[in-house]
Amino acid sequence: MSLPSPERDDGAASMEEDHLDLSPDRDAASSDEETIKGEREQEHITEIIEEERQGIESDKPVENGVVANRYRQLLRDQDDAASEDGSTEGLPRRAGSPIDSLLSVPDDSPSVQGSMISSPGSSRVPSLALRPGLSSPTPSFRPFDRRFQSRISSPSALSPRPSSPAFLTGHSRQASMSSQFLLEPGETETSSPPWEVVRWTRLKKLNGQAFSEAGKRNFGSPTCLAVSASIVLGTSKGIILMFDYNQNLKMIIGPGTKAVESGPITAIAISADYTTIAGGHASGNIFTWDSSRLSRPFLHIPPLDSAQLQNRTMDGHMPNVSVTHLGFLGTRHTALVSADDRGMAFSHLATRGTGALGRTVKTVRILGRYPDAPPPSSGKPLKPSTVMAFSSLPLGNVERATDTMGLTAMLTPYLLVIVSTTPVAQTEHKSARPKDVAPHSAMTGCLAWFPAVKLKVPDPSTGSTMSKVKLVYCWSNVLTVLDVDEIESDNKDKPPTLKFKARSRWKCEEAIVAVQWLSRSVLTVLTITQRLIVLEDRSMRMTEAFDLIHKYIYHADLFSTQLHSLVEQLDEDDTSMHGVVADAFYMSFKAYKGRIFLLGFNDVSIGALSNWADRLIALMENGDYIGAIQLATSYYTGDANKLTIGLPEDTTLRHRMVRDKVMEIMSASLKYAFGQRQKNKTSVEDQHLRRLAEICFIACQSVGDLDFLFDEMYEWYEYGNAEGIFLEILEPYILEKTILTVPPTAVKAMVTHYVSKGWESRLEEMICHMDTATLDIDQITSLCKQHGLYDALIYVWNQALFDYITPLIDLLTLLIPLVQNADYSTPANMMEDEIFGVNALKMFPYLSYTLTGRVYPTGERMREEVASQAKAELYWFLFSGKSITWPKGTGKEFLTRPTQSVEPSFPYLRMILQYDAPSFLSALNEAFEDSFLNDSQEKQLNGGTGKDLPEEQIFGLTVDRQYVVSILLEIMNPNDFAPEDTIYLDMFISRNLPKFPQYLLIPGSTLDKVLAGLCNYPGVDLAEDAQLSAEYLLSVYQPPDVSTMIPLFQRAGFYRILKRIYRNDKQFGKLLQTYFEDPEDQLEVFDCIAECLRPQAGLPKRQIQDVHDVIKRHSQELIELDPVQAAQTLATYAPDLHRFVLDSVEEGSELQYAYLRALLEPESETSEQPTTTLDRDFIEQYVQLMCRYDSSHVSDYVGIVQATNLRLDKLLPTMEDAGVIDAAVILMAKEGQVQDAMNRLTRHLETLESALQGLVASTDDHADDLDVHETAEDLLRGLQKYTHVGIWLCQGQMKTSKKLNAIGRRSSPSPSDLSPDEVLWLDLIDTTVQITRRLSSVVAPSKPDRVSSTASPSPVLDSDKLVALLRSLVQHTFTALMTATSTQAGAQSSNRLVTSSGGSLMFLRILRAFLTRAAATSPNLADLRAVLTSIFSAYAYEESILQLSNRLLEQQLFVNVKQATELRQRGWRPRGSTCEACGKRVWGPGVSGNVFEAWEEKQAIENKKREEKKAVFAIQAAERGKGKAHPPQVEAETYKGKGKGKSTDTSNGLSSTAEQVTNGEQDVQSSTVETNGDVYARRKDQPLGPLVVLACRHIYHKACLDALQAKQGGENGHREVDEFGREAVYRCPIDG
Repeated sequence: MSLPSPERDDGAASMEEDHLDLSPDRDAASSDEETIKGEREQEHITEIIEEERQGIESDKPVENGVVANRYRQLLRDQDDAASEDGSTEGLPRRAGSPIDSLLSVPDDSPSVQGSMISSPGSSRVPSLALRPGLSSPTPSFRPFDRRFQSRISSPSALSPRPSSPAFLTGHSRQASMSSQFLLEPGETETSSPPWEVVRWTRLKKLNGQAFSEAGKRNFGSPTCLAVSASIVLGTSKGIILMFDYNQNLKMIIGPGTKAVESGPITAIAISADYTTIAGGHASGNIFTWDSSRLSRPFLHIPPLDSAQLQNRTMDGHMPNVSVTHLGFLGTRHTALVSADDRGMAFSHLATRGTGALGRTVKTVRILGRYPDAPPPSSGKPLKPSTVMAFSSLPLGNVERATDTMGLTAMLTPYLLVIVSTTPVAQTEHKSARPKDVAPHSAMTGCLAWFPAVKLKVPDPSTGSTMSKVKLVYCWSNVLTVLDVDEIESDNKDKPPTLKFKARSRWKCEEAIVAVQWLSRSVLTVLTITQRLIVLEDRSMRMTEAFDLIHKYIYHADLFSTQLHSLVEQLDEDDTSMHGVVADAFYMSFKAYKGRIFLLGFNDVSIGALSNWADRLIALMENGDYIGAIQLATSYYTGDANKLTIGLPEDTTLRHRMVRDKVMEIMSASLKYAFGQRQKNKTSVEDQHLRRLAEICFIACQSVGDLDFLFDEMYEWYEYGNAEGIFLEILEPYILEKTILTVPPTAVKAMVTHYVSKGWESRLEEMICHMDTATLDIDQITSLCKQHGLYDALIYVWNQALFDYITPLIDLLTLLIPLVQNADYSTPANMMEDEIFGVNALKMFPYLSYTLTGRVYPTGERMREEVASQAKAELYWFLFSGKSITWPKGTGKEFLTRPTQSVEPSFPYLRMILQYDAPSFLSALNEAFEDSFLNDSQEKQLNGGTGKDLPEEQIFGLTVDRQYVVSILLEIMNPNDFAPEDTIYLDMFISRNLPKFPQYLLIPGSTLDKVLAGLCNYPGVDLAEDAQLSAEYLLSVYQPPDVSTMIPLFQRAGFYRILKRIYRNDKQFGKLLQTYFEDPEDQLEVFDCIAECLRPQAGLPKRQIQDVHDVIKRHSQELIELDPVQAAQTLATYAPDLHRFVLDSVEEGSELQYAYLRALLEPESETSEQPTTTLDRDFIEQYVQLMCRYDSSHVSDYVGIVQATNLRLDKLLPTMEDAGVIDAAVILMAKEGQVQDAMNRLTRHLETLESALQGLVASTDDHADDLDVHETAEDLLRGLQKYTHVGIWLCQGQMKTSKKLNAIGRRSSPSPSDLSPDEVLWLDLIDTTVQITRRLSSVVAPSKPDRVSSTASPSPVLDSDKLVALLRSLVQHTFTALMTATSTQAGAQSSNRLVTSSGGSLMFLRILRAFLTRAAATSPNLADLRAVLTSIFSAYAYEESILQLSNRLLEQQLFVNVKQATELRQRGWRPRGSTCEACGKRVWGPGVSGNVFEAWEEKQAIENKKREEKKAVFAIQAAERGKGKAHPPQVEAETYKGKGKGKSTDTSNGLSSTAEQVTNGEQDVQSSTVETNGDVYARRKDQPLGPLVVLACRHIYHKACLDALQAKQGGENGHREVDEFGREAVYRCPIDG
């Protein structure tokens, strides 16, 4: 039977296409996209944090792997070659100081680059400054601004060791599952290596029976596959074959029954207890078989027959429609669901009975429509549909309510539908296809359930011990995972409510054709190109992907026939559907208990995912033990795909499972590798052992078992004589402080190995990073001395024995030869013994580090008590003043002069200072900043005097800064030390006295000596340091008589100090003199002048005169510094010095020009302007200089300057010489010599003409040497420029004449006499025309061959361009003349002085005079024809351009006006036909009054008015033609209606938001509608009035609206009216 079709919601886009014939209790179809988006937003922050955490962890191995590899590469490439590059930033030095060779590398790079310090063969020994034959110090280094650094970087700067291993490339993508099947090895063949993720096995025995020729002949070709406790195949002959896992054919179902007559098997299902098998056939028949009784079917569900189709008495499949999907419901054998390729699905329930004939089957339609069913009530067209994927929920290992509900999922091209079939069929969930499905991609669909199961370990994400029911479904390339939650009902009799939640979504690169669950957390996906992809459920991470195209997976075209019309009618612009229908693969791709089953065209294959242990064993069996260790380490750290390989998410559980396996593999690998090496050394190379060691180190560090390295691994390498490889791999771990403790045996081997390789510096660096408790002190110290590893020696003495004096004695021992052999004539002896210049220098960074509480050479902080002991011992050793016996009790006194009987006082301090005083004082400068040198009382309290202290501790605690400085002053006296050394003590005292005034007390006489010493610095390079030190000292010490020090400061060049002294003493003259003498920052001279001479300073005249005298003495230097700034400064503060400063510079120089330009033409207006105006001499000198340096600007400047400031006789010669004719003309015109100016201009124009003629004439001879065209063009542009000058001259004269004419009336000149203005124009026109005439024949000759007869392939002269420039001379002149005369005529007409034709007469007089003169000079006027023709053609061309522009403008204006008119005529349509106030009908049928007659009367009046206007215009036109135009007489309007804006009876809405309609007809003129009230009011029987339509489309009688507004306005009812009588505002009473 069929359920009644409920009325469906239209919310789903494609609901009608799938024809759900159920009664849904839930909401209609809803897309799972919204659920996923919400979930993604909630989980987004958590995912980001997790990704960042994983990114940090994953970055570590990469980063450190790079560091380690870089380190090893450096060692391989450089071996122990020393680099001569380095940084000397941390070490003070002077010329010849041994500190030059102590380089440091303070960056993060491996310290191997600084290894040359301890390698004698690679270091260079510098010379000593105090030795005879060497020069004085040259480079300035500021020793007290630097800080010492060690070449060995602090471990904090190094990168930590990797926390996870680097992956082996060949084994990076892994996935596995636990194995549950055992196939007989003899019946299988393995086609892939054992360490691949998926191991495919072909079932040879099964394939031999099902796919052989005999099998296909007997049973038919396999068409579908089902897997449970057995492997079941359906065939094309309607037979079902069942195999067990030993590949035995257990059952052949169907032969001899009606099933073989029903067509091929198209679907197979196996019941939950494996005892019943169902088969769907191509004819629509369904048979079920009991495996214990195969003679006849258990159930037969036939399709509908013809009678049933007509009467529709029951439901069922259509005949000859393939049953493409089958499934059992729950544990029942008699409850099935099925679907066919026509898009229909049914639920079948058989009643209990005594046999097949005694049972009846009840079939219910759950999806789709019959072909002859009536169309849906909504009227939507039906689209073709099919069931692309279909599955019933299988049973899990835990009982759930969903087991009895018969949940079935169906996927159509449009919808996912989940229905429950028990107790009644109803829809539980619907979801539309996701919008992010790729448009026009392949149309595919698949789905798979995973039931609820009981968990051994609680889920880490939810904490539950039971998993949820899950459904994965795919449309095209979009995969979605749906969780099903059960919500218990209050009524126990009712089933629980199900909640479906889309949890995860993943997009594939291509369409997905099949999907299966391998386990609860692992999905496997088959794509349309037959690629297999393995996914983790929660993370949606793709763990593996590989091709299965070689498997020839069986697929069939099941859906294209049904969906053919859908694809054929596809609109390319519609992205909602697909472009092609893919074949079906679901019947060939199955998963069962972690195994993948593939049905191919030729065989059946099983894919087993190897678990982590199987993979490790397989790798070991294959001999890849390095890869096995790497992989096991990745399993331990969790970097591999845990879920896919069967490892738990819980870190503790995973570590417990994998740790022992890692250690076992490492032990086995070492045993195997060295066993093979013992048999044959060449079989296992050193490089292989090195790689094994690297992997084992990483594994041990990851596992946290470093003892394995030395307890077992080192013994294997030592056994194989390969301990060197082990130690080299160990090195970076020691340097990075990952491994601190090394057994003594390994240390001894390390020393032996590195010394034999010549890697002493690397050994030294390793020792400095190790725990000294494990070192053999005697062996290490002797070795360090032997090989010069003094950094390591110092580290061992300090850290192992807490002895800080012995290392210093060892270093000082190196200096004894220098003290004994003081007569070095050349540095050759020192160059032979390099150890002096390199290792002895380490005492200075050692002292710097130790005296500031840092461990040398790593830079770590010492403990407080250890630091106090170390500082006290060193101060005692240096400043006790006597030779000491060390170690105590040995009786061995350390002497600095063993060959002499007497030791000097403070022998050790003296020897260090003699060796390198600046470096020692620099180290001491750092030590002074340490609080240890504060008052001794504080040190006694802090040091704890409750215990007995040795002598060196007691003495060291009493040392303070005052004592140190006193001793230094006593030792470093001029008798024993050269100035090259004492200067550093002076700087040391000068720097520290201001910093520690409370701890240092130095007599004034000593400080005076210090200042004198600073002034007498030995080398120029020390001048800046000495001056800076003197400034420090003078900040806290004021000499009693500064005047005696000033000569010293002047001689030393301490200008900053001198400036401060003179400024404080207000000696401004000397202050300014000092600024001139100071070579640094000389531009500050101008600020100093401003400071001295500003009015606020209030200086007496004597001091001002002193400043002026200094400026005069240095005037040339001042203007050479910056002439602009000098001019501005002096103009503001000393304008009287301008002439003196200008005269001090070379006459006519560019400096004078720049100076005067800054005065006369400043670039920007400043607030401080000169108070006096410069006289004429300055301006004339500036113009003369401008003619030389900026001739193009002369005319502009002359035009703006006053004429009284310039003398013509003085400037004209200069201008003539410079060729600045335009400026000369302007100047002559301003002096009133207008005619002379025109004559001069005419001569210059003729000069340019001659030059152009000569240039063109010599074109053939010099074409190769000159750019003739460019020069000719420049000459023509010059002609054009000076023609414009002439035009300006004529126009200016006309303006002057006009002013004179305005004063007194002149008689009109006779036609034959020309005014001076006209004579000027005549001269200019005549000159330009003659020049144009003469040059036209030259520029464009009749024979062009002569012009272009050069070697150049193109003509030399561009004749067209040059002729155009030439003709523009005359055109511009005539245009200017016509403009000037017409303007003058207009102005005179307005003044009523002359007639309106006066200007034209002037132009005609000039033209007649020009023609007369031209006729006299040239009897034949044909020469002027071309010139005049070009003039008039130019005017005609300009007229055509203007006419065309006017036409275009008028056309555009017409379009705009037309659009505006159409908008005004469009109008508004009222909302109703009645007045909103009174309710009377105002327009339309039934309106009262003769509206149409009134409109006709109005139209007649308007037509009459138009006729009258036309008649008036015709009369005016006729009179105008006769020259008798009169002002038009307009009759007074008697009609006060629709005039052009004259009606007062109109209304205007707010911002044109209201329109008026007269008598219901819309006005077509504007938004304000006029009325005909005055006319129509006479008709008392028709009370018609104006109407108002507002923007809100409400309509009112104007009278009603006025009444409403007056009522709302109250007593202020008066409304504003515009100039035309229209109301300014109308507001709707309803909408406001």
